[in-house]
Amino acid sequence: MAETRNGKHRKRRPFSSRLFIVPLMLPLILSGCRRNHFPQYPADYREYAYVTNSGSNTVSVLDLVNLRQDRVLAVGQEPSGVTVSPVRNEVYVVNAGGTGGNGSVSVIDAEKSRVVATIPVHRRPFSIDVDREGRRGYVANSGSNNVSVIDLENRREIGVIGVGEAPGLARISPDLSTLVVTNRAGGSVSIVDPLKMRVRAVFPGCPQATDAVILPDSSKAFIACSGGHQVMAISLVRPESTNESDHTDHLLAFLDVGKTPVQLAMKPDGGEIFVSNFDSDSISEISTVTNEVGGAYLVGAHPSSAVVSADNSLLWISDFNADSISVYSIDDGRLVKPSVRVGSGPDALAFSSNGFLLLAADATSGDVSVVRTQSYASNGAIRIGTLFTMLPAGKRPSSIAVKSFRAP
Repeated sequence: MAETRNGKHRKRRPFSSRLFIVPLMLPLILSGCRRNHFPQYPADYREYAYVTNSGSNTVSVLDLVNLRQDRVLAVGQEPSGVTVSPVRNEVYVVNAGGTGGNGSVSVIDAEKSRVVATIPVHRRPFSIDVDREGRRGYVANSGSNNVSVIDLENRREIGVIGVGEAPGLARISPDLSTLVVTNRAGGSVSIVDPLKMRVRAVFPGCPQATDAVILPDSSKAFIACSGGHQVMAISLVRPESTNESDHTDHLLAFLDVGKTPVQLAMKPDGGEIFVSNFDSDSISEISTVTNEVGGAYLVGAHPSSAVVSADNSLLWISDFNADSISVYSIDDGRLVKPSVRVGSGPDALAFSSNGFLLLAADATSGDVSVVRTQSYASNGAIRIGTLFTMLPAGKRPSSIAVKSFRAP
């Protein structure tokens, strides 16, 4: 039995030589038609996906222009979260570290494709978020019940904020005024003032708090309570508001969704959030304006992650136990096609910069499925979601981040 990131288990499939050969041959079979209807990139354009391999202590660097593995970088022990700088050509990888030891953050120079710095943090860090100015990084240290504040320009820790038990995620608001921390073991959410580096409010009652999203206007946060069947909605401080109730952080509602909500996918416009209900085989749709659940829809077995297209029209869902990707039309409220078959145990998802490709980290088979979000049949008809190729990764790929830039 293989354990998922949510503590659930999936049955391993018996080894099949046919299944083993197909992923190896697929890139060769398809490589001859790769440029049909593909974007044309300038000669100096570079785009890479960085995949953390928690079982290999490495990061796979995938070339998304030429669709190949570029290289494999050794980082710290048990790399988990990864994100990119919005202002520099840098990538930040969180290394959980060995049992009992402190973790670290590896800094990758995207232009040189090498690790250029290692920043020590605390015990069992899991994730990192970076502010929109690219100046500060926030690392949730689940083994030491605190958050490290990192000066990314000088590559050093400048503060430590005590929060709840086993924080898994620290999310900075777009206006930089609020840090939302999910305390998984504590079943609570800490609201932090990142400037003063101190907790502003604590909200209990969210068992196994995991994922969190903050609206684009920084007015609300929504948190998945994966130990139950609810999403917590919190109103965040807005000092400039004339409404007195906006001058404090306060609970808005507990929203009933499916069983074991593990991840939240927000539309780019912030109008709706989609909840992956791992043990209900469904997604729930939440209106961020009314704080109400609009409905639930069955998808594949054990949805674990989802992303929304840039035009707010399609939701792409990784069905962990179905080895597939479901595509859901947001406006029509239905699945738009049969699911896309991918590798074993698809989990983390990420789009290429132009949205032409969807990448799925296949946690069990140790590869990355590359799906064309739109392609064309021989008669010119548009097809939504087709597996194009599969690229190698390491053992237990867990997170993906994409960085594009022009070569100097």
